Amino acid sequence: MRSSHPRSAAVAALVATALATGLLAGSADAAEGAVSADPIRIHDIQGTTRISPLNGKQVTDVEGIVTGVRTYGSRGFWIQDPDADDNDATSEGVFVFTSSVPTVAAGDAVKVSGTVGEYVPGGLNSGNQSVTQISKPTVTVVSSGNALPEATAVNEYSVPAEYAPAGDPAAAGSINGLTLEPARYALDYYESLEGMNVRIGTSRVVGATDPYSELWVTVKGWENAAKRGGTVYGSYESQNTGRLQIQQLAPLAQQPFPVANVGDKLTGTTEGPLDFNQFGGYTLVARTLGTVTAGTLAPEKTKPQAEQELAVATYNVENLDPTDPQEKFDALAKAVVENLASPDVLALEEIQDDNGAKNDGTVSAEQTLTKFTAAITAAGGPAYQWRTVNPEDKKDGGEPGGNIRQVFLFNPARVSFTERAPGDAVTATGVVKENGKAALTHSPGRVDPANPAWADSRKPLAGEFVFRGKTVFVIANHFGSKGGDEGLTSHHQPPVRSSEAKRLLQAQAVNGFVKEILAADKNANVLVLGDINDFEFSATTDALADGGALYPAIKSLPKAERYSYVYQGNAQVLDQILTSPAIKKFTYDSVHINAEFAAQNSDHDPQVLRFRP
Repeated sequence: MRSSHPRSAAVAALVATALATGLLAGSADAAEGAVSADPIRIHDIQGTTRISPLNGKQVTDVEGIVTGVRTYGSRGFWIQDPDADDNDATSEGVFVFTSSVPTVAAGDAVKVSGTVGEYVPGGLNSGNQSVTQISKPTVTVVSSGNALPEATAVNEYSVPAEYAPAGDPAAAGSINGLTLEPARYALDYYESLEGMNVRIGTSRVVGATDPYSELWVTVKGWENAAKRGGTVYGSYESQNTGRLQIQQLAPLAQQPFPVANVGDKLTGTTEGPLDFNQFGGYTLVARTLGTVTAGTLAPEKTKPQAEQELAVATYNVENLDPTDPQEKFDALAKAVVENLASPDVLALEEIQDDNGAKNDGTVSAEQTLTKFTAAITAAGGPAYQWRTVNPEDKKDGGEPGGNIRQVFLFNPARVSFTERAPGDAVTATGVVKENGKAALTHSPGRVDPANPAWADSRKPLAGEFVFRGKTVFVIANHFGSKGGDEGLTSHHQPPVRSSEAKRLLQAQAVNGFVKEILAADKNANVLVLGDINDFEFSATTDALADGGALYPAIKSLPKAERYSYVYQGNAQVLDQILTSPAIKKFTYDSVHINAEFAAQNSDHDPQVLRFRP
């Protein structure tokens, strides 16, 4: 999902460090250089840090060859000095922001006068790095048809293994003021090429083509390779340095962008200026785009459960509501039947109310669920029943007016639901002991809904199920999103992940509830599942598992198979199923049917766990 990464109020004060990191004013040395007799060159403008030493200064007759022209979005063109200096830290390219459609062409030799500035995509509070540029330009074309400066090859040999330097504590963790070390850090390497003509050779696609006509490749095919062709994000320290976003310079009306899935190859040479944007950082904006060679990736199908196995699944169906086309309902239903093998219990996330994003107080999702369960039956699946608790209007976050909630679907031919004084949006379900066993006071019911951890967020849905005479407690979750977190390419290193604080509190609340169940019956079968919105190695997951109450079942998979979502070319875990200690033997499957594909029914992959209670 796209996010402009707005920063939280807790770190908004860091704007004050812009002065310390050079974003708001040039240095005294820069002022001296600006009035010296020597002509200003592009590498003088770029300097040896992320911030231009000439920031805020006027420059005159800066010479370069045009290497790319962008006629849409942030309009302008890139120029590069063909006569490089001998300092690898200084880029020889720079973006010239014109605001209107540029009148130059690639191969033009130009002289540019204007104001040097640092543009921060997404704004100062985003945490994003800045783009050095010349704005309000006066452009003189000296000659046309010149050879372009030779493109710098970006490959597995040139990109360092270490991702980023540690931020300067004296500048609130910013790396803006640090001298670039392009031979040591990947972010420094890419920054040293900002605005320059670069090229990659044949590279594997690790992020499918998205609706914004961009894809992700890796120039390091071996780096944390996923089993199906992606690149696994396995820890906060393995950011995957070989990832690079690819866009094209040509307008879509002139040249459609290729459709690629994870595991496909972008073959041949892809060449163009290296840009930086708020939706992924360093981006090769292709003047020449390679050709997509399709791989063999197909949506996975999980193994059907045995007769004595209970199959429990979780699936984020991405804001499903009755106004969605029937095709979406049918595709999701087909996936439940064919790819998930009709699980006995299916926890759904992002089921919207009966009129979707229309903000009129509607909270019921009867029509949404009627339409979805009918589509499943039509696809050859079971006649699922459902249980849920309608949220309070506008209290659970998500798309305004949509009132998303979690829902249990269950196959009554295989499993029964234990109804216990169904709760409402504000009533907490509790745990009692009945005949030596744990039981819920409300089933379905919400877990701790008054806890501030769930403010403007989805409250957990708990229910009791019986399979072959055994009770299974299922708690469906949709934790707070990562909105507000800084991207991996932030000028703060490590990036500020402000959204974690809320998920940590949510995880602690759920963990506490599970411990109540286990206190009543240490052998209780408990499954906590859903869109946890956090990694298996995160503090959120650790808090859910605290005290051995739960085990993140995705950790039972080989590392190359641990992912349910692909973001900026990183295959990562957001959706999880966690098991209580009584569930000792199980099989787990992250069923890859969406995240790796350009054509998606949801942006999440469903998860399935099978066990014998």
